Amino acid sequence: MLEFYTPQSPGEWMSFLSAAITILFGLYALVFARSTLSTLRLQPKPESPEALSESRGTLAGFYLGVGITTILFAQPFLMMALGAGWAFTAFGRLVSMVVDRGFTAFNAVSLLLEIALAAGPLLYVFGYVA
Repeated sequence: MLEFYTPQSPGEWMSFLSAAITILFGLYALVFARSTLSTLRLQPKPESPEALSESRGTLAGFYLGVGITTILFAQPFLMMALGAGWAFTAFGRLVSMVVDRGFTAFNAVSLLLEIALAAGPLLYVFGYVA
């Protein structure tokens, strides 16, 4: 039987909150695909409605899958996958900011958010927070 596990320590709560925020991002990308793409500074062409499926499928699907399984199973390897996913997202954004000269306020705020979402699960998994 699958039971909902309530986090017991600060580290577990950090992982839980990172997963919950990831789920919220996923739900937003699923329900509000056009708005998600607009927030990401992307605009689908009218003749390419499949672009919306990238928001609903690729973004929402991945965020929901990793976030939900992290909360449901509360296992260290899932928390590590969640944290690593956000860490590499932050790394990719940082590379873009340097290589593409994309240092904007949006990218700076997004980078800080991604680092925070990565830090919670990774600090717990690697034993820096109990």
